[in-house]
Amino acid sequence: MTAATDGQRLNARCLVADAHNDLLVLVARRPRGRWASYFREHWYPQLRAGGVDLQVLPVYVDEEFRPEGALRESLRMVEAAHRIAEANADLVTLCRDGADIDAAISSGRIALVLALEGCPQIDTDVELLETFARLGVRIVSFTHFGRSALADGSAEDAAGSRLTRAGVEALELLESLNVAVDVSHLGSAGIDHVLELAGRPVLATHSASRSVHEHHRNLSEEHVRGIAATGGIVCLNLYAGYLTTERPTLAHVVAHARHLADVAGSERVGIGADFVVELFAEKIPHCDRPLILEGTDTEVLVPGLDGPAGLPLVSDALLRSGMPAAEVEGIAGANLARFLGAGAS
Repeated sequence: MTAATDGQRLNARCLVADAHNDLLVLVARRPRGRWASYFREHWYPQLRAGGVDLQVLPVYVDEEFRPEGALRESLRMVEAAHRIAEANADLVTLCRDGADIDAAISSGRIALVLALEGCPQIDTDVELLETFARLGVRIVSFTHFGRSALADGSAEDAAGSRLTRAGVEALELLESLNVAVDVSHLGSAGIDHVLELAGRPVLATHSASRSVHEHHRNLSEEHVRGIAATGGIVCLNLYAGYLTTERPTLAHVVAHARHLADVAGSERVGIGADFVVELFAEKIPHCDRPLILEGTDTEVLVPGLDGPAGLPLVSDALLRSGMPAAEVEGIAGANLARFLGAGAS
């Protein structure tokens, strides 16, 4: 039997949290009668193998459903999350606040937290954000790569656009609802605008450092400092294309994590893994591969980081780099749990 690594031991004893896993997209592709069992049989073992205690589940609507079907597909995904939790109540809990997260983790269950990614289901009907908050959504981002009714994504940086009037209204409403605003995918000027207006802590669920690797999806040092200044947190994206143009290794993950910690403070850094290889493998036909997304090959991975079971590799690499165990524990999950209002230390 192979001895456990330092990272595996750390993830086994501390709280592990991931701010971004698109597994709900794959759940919703199954017949509704299979939603709960597919999660239990396919995803729960992976999450447990990685030591995950808290998993954020983004509701992301594919292009095929936009614009007319975006709201319907979003509601299907939210319903899928509720059915997962109800049918697997011994394994997971869908959490609305820090008390729910604490209770779930204390009982040995995985805490699930819903997020909206991109808001195509909202358009300018900002009041629908309150509806989604009633359904359990605790994190919202305003756009994806392109343009939405609320803001521009980072692929539109050349436009230099800030939030729209509806985007400003959405920010104000979300803060009143104690729903976190997520700036991952938001364009540079849009992040500036959010940071100017923010009265509550701001979150980046899955972003890397632009200083370490120049890509529009990554955050500048100014933005990292600004997020930290709100009391917020930057969760490191583990997608290889945002880490380097070289052959990706765990050393690139460490470089981004350590730089974010140097700029923001290690207590302001978490993990937002963005494991996409399984998603694209199922959705993209072989004749269309490799899929090049924003200049990156989606099939190129950091070795071992193809799913949640690989998360201990990140902790192990950080420990081996000389980062103190207490800081690694924070990045592994305690920082994100604390941001979401749980009693993590």
